[in-house]
Amino acid sequence: MQRGALRHTPAGVAVLDFRLRHESVRAQAGVPRRVELELDAIAFEATARLVAELPLECTLRVEGFLCARSRRSQRPVLHAERIEYIEEN
Repeated sequence: MQRGALRHTPAGVAVLDFRLRHESVRAQAGVPRRVELELDAIAFEATARLVAELPLECTLRVEGFLCARSRRSQRPVLHAERIEYIEEN
């Protein structure tokens, strides 16, 4: 995970931009396929404060929704609404 600095909007809302890295193995047409990608994400308020405190190299479960970055950019951004830190053994 990469992340920017925790910042606040003019209305005082905590915001954090970060980048997630996903790695997994999935079956496609009955054959295992390694899947890797990086995805820009954004979190607000308590979720933003949580992400700001997490170690950079950690495993997370993130739930939210995809949205275009802006009216001018259709690049997807995950709006993280729920984040679960998964401790590894």
